Amino acid sequence: MLDKKLLKNLDLGLIIVVLIIFLIGILIISSATQSINLLNDDNIKYDLKKIDIKRQVKIQIVAFFIGIALVSLILAVDYNDFGDFYKLIYVLSILFLLLVYIPGLGVIRGGARSWIHLGPIDIQTSEFAKIGYILSFGKYLESKYRKLDTIYDLIGPIIFAAPFILLLLKQPDLGSALVFIIITFGMLFVAGINMKIVFWSGAGGVLSLPIVYRFLEKHQKERIDAFLHPNNPNLPGNYHVMQSKITIGSGKILGRGLFKGKYHRFDYLPVQETDFIFAVLGEELGFIGGLFLMLLYFAFLYKMVNISKNAKDVYGSLIVTGITFMFAFQIFENIGMTMGIMPVTGVTLPFMSYGGSSLITSMLALGIVLNVGMRKQKIRF
Repeated sequence: MLDKKLLKNLDLGLIIVVLIIFLIGILIISSATQSINLLNDDNIKYDLKKIDIKRQVKIQIVAFFIGIALVSLILAVDYNDFGDFYKLIYVLSILFLLLVYIPGLGVIRGGARSWIHLGPIDIQTSEFAKIGYILSFGKYLESKYRKLDTIYDLIGPIIFAAPFILLLLKQPDLGSALVFIIITFGMLFVAGINMKIVFWSGAGGVLSLPIVYRFLEKHQKERIDAFLHPNNPNLPGNYHVMQSKITIGSGKILGRGLFKGKYHRFDYLPVQETDFIFAVLGEELGFIGGLFLMLLYFAFLYKMVNISKNAKDVYGSLIVTGITFMFAFQIFENIGMTMGIMPVTGVTLPFMSYGGSSLITSMLALGIVLNVGMRKQKIRF
């Protein structure tokens, strides 16, 4: 049972911010998936009383309530109990990633074998593996806190992280692999990695990019080429970003109004309820709406940073740091790719993009952060 005295430390502000982002997401997903009666190019007839609640919206709401139930369960367990089983969590997370290679179970989408099919639902295994990785890697790093001064000291952490990153690159899911790399870097940074190692590792990574490019899949190369040559309409990877920028720009300052967007309704904008949901928001709510969402995300990340700083132990600080870096990268990458300042990777926007796996994973991560936050100090009886 959860001690009621612990609930007094629950960060209600963080919960409210997440709830607002989710509700905005529901509205934008609903708009992005609506069919409307187009009278002509400049006049859209839309009856708000006849909103058709699409399957995507229903799934998103169900996933959110599943997430709430999981958050409640997580809060009832001291987060250090997860650390006690970090080896088991580590192995299970890797095995979960391997499920995509079981015939009849693994599903290929967008050129990547990243999903498993279970009856009426598809699950992206890498989403849930993120949580397992953070919980296990945090415990592993706890004993190495402030002891990461040489390249030799990094051999263990690199070996620990390698199975996840290599499996994701094999799928191939470059976006998820990048998320894991960012999580790893963030946790190593807080664990006290020598900054000289960071500098030389970064330099080596940049120099190795041409080699990495040669091993990318065709669709991944198209996205990188499009990012490097954004004004070339002949590159197939540029279509998505060009349409996204046109859609965002059409919203101007105040937007066309909720459910009144035009560009995404003509299906010019691909995967608009998932990867490019921010573009839909930009068209309908304009610059002001986009800025408001960014401020919400800033408050969201700021609160998590504070929870990490005030954690009662190193393990709590490390796992919240991993989650913070995970969310920060996904937010920056997703919004950035809709504007053309980041390459398209398929990374979703937390609590906004449609996707049961993504939303439930985000809720699990939120539960862990709240868990650490409310146990930041010992309870006095």
